[in-house]
Amino acid sequence: MRVVIVAAGRWKKGPERDLFDHYAARITFALELREIEEKKKLKPAALKAREAELLLAQVPDGAVIAALHEGGKTLSSTAFAAKLGIWRDEARDVAFLIGGADGLDEAVRKRADVILGLGAMTWPHLLVRGMLAEQIYRAQCILAGHPYHRN
Repeated sequence: MRVVIVAAGRWKKGPERDLFDHYAARITFALELREIEEKKKLKPAALKAREAELLLAQVPDGAVIAALHEGGKTLSSTAFAAKLGIWRDEARDVAFLIGGADGLDEAVRKRADVILGLGAMTWPHLLVRGMLAEQIYRAQCILAGHPYHRN
């Protein structure tokens, strides 16, 4: 199983990147971060639509599409691990899509196999990458019976 995180926006060095790198280094699944960015100055609706095109273009063929959206379904860490375990056992690639500052366009939400949320609060899109990497690492530990996750 390959895990691809496709995220709108590019980041530079800083604490958000350090958080992502910290957990990404621990993940044993094949993990790849792909960043997309629209350089043209567009109005918010047009930017979301363009980001949707760019995000979806980065999804590997046949991959499960898991879109991260503030209105998405919140899962416990063990439920998330179970989902990841099913995809792993089916030998499916998984693409997690993270929108830009204005969120995800409806086109992405329609194409998604699952829409996930990280709780009712809104999180900065650059921070979501690190939070997602931590949950992927935690899921890996749960699936392996490692004590990192405690109930």
